[in-house]
Amino acid sequence: MIETFASEPDPDIRLKRARMRAWRRGMREMDLILGGFIDEHGKSLCAERLNDFENLLAKRDQDLYAWISGRQAFPLTDLTESEKTLLEEIAVSWRKIS
Repeated sequence: MIETFASEPDPDIRLKRARMRAWRRGMREMDLILGGFIDEHGKSLCAERLNDFENLLAKRDQDLYAWISGRQAFPLTDLTESEKTLLEEIAVSWRKIS
């Protein structure tokens, strides 16, 4: 599992770390999807939504991309409802661009 930084009290530092992790995933498609989302919406994420985003960053690129691209029905059964909602928002945001 990828380390998360939810215990960091400074929201600016958490956002910077999340942005760095979003843009350096290892799978270029997910870099563009998650990095683009955090660049556009990061400043407006409350602490709870940033937690959800960090939790999504801990998931496998292949699983996230399979769902976002529509290749597979929702494969991530361990997500909370708020994480699923955020992932849906990320997918909608990406589909507007692509």
